[in-house]
Amino acid sequence: MQYQIGHADLKLILALVRGRTLARAAEQLQVDVSTVFRAIRKLEANLQVALFDKTRRGYTPTQSAKALAEQAERAEQALEAARIALTQGENVISGTVRLTCTDAVLRSLLLPGLAELMPRYPAVALEVATSNTFASLSRRDADIALRLSNAPPEHLIGRRLGRSSYFVCGHERYRRGYGPLATELPWIAPDDSLADHVSVTWLRQAYPSLTPRYRCSSMSSVGSLVGAGLGVAALPDFMISSLDGVERLGPALPGCDTDIWLLTRPDNLSLRSVQILFDELANLLKTRIADVCQA
Repeated sequence: MQYQIGHADLKLILALVRGRTLARAAEQLQVDVSTVFRAIRKLEANLQVALFDKTRRGYTPTQSAKALAEQAERAEQALEAARIALTQGENVISGTVRLTCTDAVLRSLLLPGLAELMPRYPAVALEVATSNTFASLSRRDADIALRLSNAPPEHLIGRRLGRSSYFVCGHERYRRGYGPLATELPWIAPDDSLADHVSVTWLRQAYPSLTPRYRCSSMSSVGSLVGAGLGVAALPDFMISSLDGVERLGPALPGCDTDIWLLTRPDNLSLRSVQILFDELANLLKTRIADVCQA
């Protein structure tokens, strides 16, 4: 008869995945090292599957162990949510909510809101995926998306939180060169993975013969290079305040204003955890955007 894996087995695997050594796993489980060693050997024999590879650095989990550890974490979260529900009552919000945004939006807009919001809901687990497209939301791999778009997909619903403008930015020493000599400055721009980005379109139209000195695969990386003083770039207003020493070198760029949307699928709002986080995030972010955009 095939071995039926139990809760104790999942706890054992998760402890060793997290600890990577028998000693750390034993400490988490409050048993001795030999007990962990024997239990893992016995479990692998029962399952007829290798769960860990022993290396000089410790125990490296196989794909099988990683998959089981993921299930163990979900079970752990479910138990914690049940405990909170018992102490806080039936109105507690629990479950896993998946959110997608870009790296730049995560760092400059979303993180301050999450820091304020998530402590209110200790039974909610949040999974954050950074992506430059709407694909993950459309494939149902995410529940909520925070995006910059003037034409969000029609199959999604949401709230327009504000509007962002773009400015050419850089350290103060580049100010004198911006203008007639702008093409001689070291420009930083998104690479071909963001070929349709609004800043790329503007740069191509404003300076058709310009070849950027630096090209990056994300706006977050573009901002990091500008912050390091390596050159100038067209950046959204909400990123500028978080970059030390970076200034706006000119007025808002024409044709680059972009709406900021919090989006979800209509069916997601039937999930209480998604609906509450969606509404509260929208309110927090709208205030944040009003403070940092075009400031």
